[in-house]
Amino acid sequence: MPELPEVEVVRAGLERHVVGARVVDVEVLHPRPVRRDPGGPDGFVAALRGRTLLGARRRGKYLWLPLDSGDALTAHLGMSGQMLVQPPSAPDERHLRVRLRLEGADEGRELRFVDQRMFGGLAVSLGGAELPPEMAHVARDPLDPAFDDAAFVAAVRRRASAVKRILLDQKVVSGVGNIYADEALWRTRLHGERPGERLRPVEVRTLLTNVRAVMTEALAQGGTSFDALYVNVNGESGYFDRSLDAYGQEGRPCRRCGAAIRRTAFMNRSSFWCPRCQPAPRTARPSRPAAAPKRPGPASD
Repeated sequence: MPELPEVEVVRAGLERHVVGARVVDVEVLHPRPVRRDPGGPDGFVAALRGRTLLGARRRGKYLWLPLDSGDALTAHLGMSGQMLVQPPSAPDERHLRVRLRLEGADEGRELRFVDQRMFGGLAVSLGGAELPPEMAHVARDPLDPAFDDAAFVAAVRRRASAVKRILLDQKVVSGVGNIYADEALWRTRLHGERPGERLRPVEVRTLLTNVRAVMTEALAQGGTSFDALYVNVNGESGYFDRSLDAYGQEGRPCRRCGAAIRRTAFMNRSSFWCPRCQPAPRTARPSRPAAAPKRPGPASD
């Protein structure tokens, strides 16, 4: 699934190519990608036709395009969603689901939503131009200028959950997915199963610094692409997968110490870590059951 850097790459592309454009027409080629729209396919089309796209914004992994009506076109890429800006003459993609015909910013362009697996989707958020209410529960991400570092440190240290689970909790911090969590933990020399409440403040702050660093580096390289499903709005893949130190490196020597990177199951996915640089936490020994009190023997004469 695309993570924050990949979604930010798409947002930046939309900002360059579609902001200021007017939606001339909308075509829903499959109803599933607009299943969350309160008006259904017909209401989705009616709410967008004739509207002007005023911006391209993001909260974590969610995108939205404010409209001149005060509403917003929201998008989530899911596992395989793509937002492509194409000339009308370009042949339709095999998994094209929704087409917006535009005029204005890039004359005669189309904004296409392509989704092979159809876990992603589009919807119109009524009154959501500033912040769609459907995204209000999502925390700010570490690259957001308004992100509260002190509140994040406190939130991590209040929780008994494994630190990797906390990183993936979109109510604590948004935009961090499996890949960048593993990379940041490797850089911090922390095992993902370390409980948040047992981390020192300096460890949490260092982890946050490394989350920002790995995401910034991924942004500079266009994100991480393992197959053709993640691309930017021009259909180009990112290259950060060539710089990964932990994720997907099972059996390869750790670039820092030489130990073989290990993979363990994690929430129906995988975690990758170095057994030497990121020692696993000791499991607590089960407490022995309390001994039953001795029954007094018979009284002696």
